[in-house]
Amino acid sequence: MLSSGSMGTLTYRRAGVDQEAQNAFTALVGRMVMGSQPEEVLAGVGGFAAVYAPRLDRLARPLLVSASDGVGTKLRLALLTGIHDTVGIDLVAMCVNDILTTGATPLFFLDYFATARLDTTIGLKVISGIVEGCRQARCALVGGETAQMPGFYPTGLYELAGFAVGLVDEPNLVTGAACEAGDILIGLPSTGAHANGFSLIRRIIARRKLDLDHVYEGFDRPLGEVLLTPTAIYVRPVLELLGQAKVKAMAHITGGAIPGNLPRVLPKSVHPVISKASIPSGPLFAFLKGRDVAEEEMWRVFNMGVGFVLVVAPDMVDGALSSLAKSGMSPFVAGHLEAGPGEVQFS
Repeated sequence: MLSSGSMGTLTYRRAGVDQEAQNAFTALVGRMVMGSQPEEVLAGVGGFAAVYAPRLDRLARPLLVSASDGVGTKLRLALLTGIHDTVGIDLVAMCVNDILTTGATPLFFLDYFATARLDTTIGLKVISGIVEGCRQARCALVGGETAQMPGFYPTGLYELAGFAVGLVDEPNLVTGAACEAGDILIGLPSTGAHANGFSLIRRIIARRKLDLDHVYEGFDRPLGEVLLTPTAIYVRPVLELLGQAKVKAMAHITGGAIPGNLPRVLPKSVHPVISKASIPSGPLFAFLKGRDVAEEEMWRVFNMGVGFVLVVAPDMVDGALSSLAKSGMSPFVAGHLEAGPGEVQFS
């Protein structure tokens, strides 16, 4: 009979956690963000906590705005395709776009990366996307957590979560309270499905036996690459607009699509009317619609081509459209508000 000692001494590495690899990974991430941090970051990646010194001297009443989110089952497609450098952009986008709806400027971002066993190559690709997302959002990646959890996550899988903090002066806080009948809805185009509805998308792929490596009609690249197009980050063009025009409300179109998100920022005295024909939905949604999903369900689940909505008074429309276009967006009038409570109406 073998004694317990003959099995060898247990170590953390033999239990599935490679501390040396994790320490090396953290050092690589630190070098990746080095030189890109603003002077407000006094302590960032590598310590127990990040330290950020916001500039508050010109603000009447500074308000901190926070948001946390993930990428959902879109990560499964990243694993199937081997494309890992875009989901980090999704992660940042899902958080900073939420913060943006209040009129706040994103300040800093932290990530949570969990896996059964750390694969440094994949991990650095994921982090490179997070760094790029922070660059687009003009916020600092100040830290995060890398967790190795053998026995909890299946081998090869990883999970992502993010947390962001922004700042807005109370007089500039966008609340939606001033919205009224006749106000105009301006839409900003999405880059695809963003990071929502992928449980349904994956079911379509499985049922129809779609090939992620195949270039289907209407696309210029393989389906997997199309689906992994990262979420648009609207921070720069929207903040530039807010410096020039009054915006009454803003909505980030995420899970639940337009019906589940736009009413959240509106008073009960009005309801939105959306013109479907005005939204440039793009080829992805036409492709998905033709594969066992009814149109009503499409509009209930997917953003259908609009990733962000702004509410402005009629006399502000031309200026807002011009500002957003100069920022590189392709804005469009998506509808208007009508008096009375109710759900989103489509025309």
